[in-house]
Amino acid sequence: MNRSAIRENAFKLIYSNEIQKEINEEQIEIFLEANNINEEDQKEYIKTSFIGIQQNIEEIKELIQKNLKEKWSIDRISKIDISILKLAIYEILYVKLPYKVAINEAIELAKKYGDSPSKAFINGILASIVKEKNIS
Repeated sequence: MNRSAIRENAFKLIYSNEIQKEINEEQIEIFLEANNINEEDQKEYIKTSFIGIQQNIEEIKELIQKNLKEKWSIDRISKIDISILKLAIYEILYVKLPYKVAINEAIELAKKYGDSPSKAFINGILASIVKEKNIS
């Protein structure tokens, strides 16, 4: 499984959490097993991303909210788009993945899972965050 496929599975777990509101360790293991994720490095990336997002959720949500248009709230964003944004922001800020890679991967997920305006919306939010944080 390549890095994009691993990231896609991380996105699916994050999205599941958006729907269910709380996923525990046992549910993560069931998710990994159900998706035939057996390689330790793949499991580790997905778990670390999920837990890292949960540990930094307030900062991640604040960044998203701050970069929305006026009168928009984070609650208006689709669960798919918010899941993609959380993963991309986590990868940019905490994994230190090059922002161009993270944004490109997020846009690919948006093309596959989001609505037609999703990719432009996600690109705009992430570009704004990169600019605000002065990431190069």
